[in-house]
Amino acid sequence: MASFDLSLEELHEYRSGSAEPEGFDAFWSKTLQEAREYDLDARFEPVDTGLETVRVFDVTFAGYGGHPVKAWLTLPAAATEPVPLVVEFVGYGGGRGLPHEHLLWASTGRAHFIMDTRGQGSAWGGGGGTADPVGAGPAFPGFMTRGMDAPENYYYRRVFTDAVRAVEAARSHPLTDAARTVALGASQGGGITIAVGGLVPDLVAVAPDVPFLCDFPRAVTLTDRHPYREIGLFLKTHRGRTQDALRTLSYFDGVHFASRGSAPALFSVALEDQTCPPSTVFAAFHAWAHDDRTIEVYDFNDHEGGGPYHEAAKMRWLRSYT
Repeated sequence: MASFDLSLEELHEYRSGSAEPEGFDAFWSKTLQEAREYDLDARFEPVDTGLETVRVFDVTFAGYGGHPVKAWLTLPAAATEPVPLVVEFVGYGGGRGLPHEHLLWASTGRAHFIMDTRGQGSAWGGGGGTADPVGAGPAFPGFMTRGMDAPENYYYRRVFTDAVRAVEAARSHPLTDAARTVALGASQGGGITIAVGGLVPDLVAVAPDVPFLCDFPRAVTLTDRHPYREIGLFLKTHRGRTQDALRTLSYFDGVHFASRGSAPALFSVALEDQTCPPSTVFAAFHAWAHDDRTIEVYDFNDHEGGGPYHEAAKMRWLRSYT
């Protein structure tokens, strides 16, 4: 599919019309306060992977509601003092996978912490192992409409809270340098990264690639590709609930988290991306509050974005921050 969204010139001018909901900050302050009433209980169990250049730990920590969330922590084998920390979030349907799938960042001399996404991990990659024990009302298959009846019940309230707690868990290990923490991820992981960038005030950098979960009012009417299409198909059946659904989604829109972003940011966007349309990515990019923000544009790519080329770009960019 060739370019289907706004022209690049128009994208540089585009601003989201997504309205910030009343009480956005209070909602997230209360959510995180309630999560922190549970002991973080971060446990790091060494794993014999057969890998010689890294050490791997099977991590469990308490996320939303005190529920156990899994992760991997991978450290350079030679690390004896705290090293810069990269916290990564994964794409829709995936999980933390297997340790040998995630060697890039430890190979740069950094600690790498990759969070499992609750309830996911069965669509691609090496799988996941974190349940989502919270029930929900009627939903279209997938995760986008789970608990959409109210912000308090919505699935991504739990995921974003897990993600903030993941940063706290990763920083609790004695060989990670909390003062040099970066958050990054692609697609759903990019959307989670933006949320974390708006909720955690002391990150040194964030790098959301082709981010999902941004500019919901535009996304759900612009693309018919999943996962955004799950919302439209839910509303096709549940007629008359559009405004209620958009109100719930507004508490999880990356545009509103971006307006609270307090760290330098490197975004990426692909102009033929029908999964996360370019205008929705630019909406979050333009809303990003920190002055030091950059976006890499991949003209003829779909949702794969810059792929390995963008990984190289991130490594070069992060040298200035960690």
